[in-house]
Amino acid sequence: MHPADRNLPQLLGDARRWFDEALLAALAETGASHVSPTQLGLFSVLDEDGTTVSELARRMGVTRQTAHQAVHGLVHLGLLEQAPDPASARRRLIRRTPQGRRAHQQADLVLRGLEETLAERIGRDAVAALRAALEAPWGPAPTRDPQAAPPRP
Repeated sequence: MHPADRNLPQLLGDARRWFDEALLAALAETGASHVSPTQLGLFSVLDEDGTTVSELARRMGVTRQTAHQAVHGLVHLGLLEQAPDPASARRRLIRRTPQGRRAHQQADLVLRGLEETLAERIGRDAVAALRAALEAPWGPAPTRDPQAAPPRP
């Protein structure tokens, strides 16, 4: 595929992989526990006070089973724990352990450094414009092809 033929979601996916691969490599250099890209994504959408597996799956855009497997692996590594949800006796919250909080802080530092590296490579103005575009409210996702003709009455 010619680079000019790639659509925006493909480009955004490549950008995400650039950050994920660099983050995983940096964490591996420090001797941190090996985590998968899915586990890395789960860690990034977890609320400080804990989040249910169903909500994690929704935020990640994966099945509940995939999110549960990622949680199980991170619990096994000592980075996450399950706790009762004070709002519902039937639900469990997934939250970071003290070790998980340290790993999250370390990852945040690495990501800041990666953003600085990106700014050095493509320019600070380009990174600022990219950040502004991604932080702008996009509104709800269209429910039909925006290029399609309007429905007939």
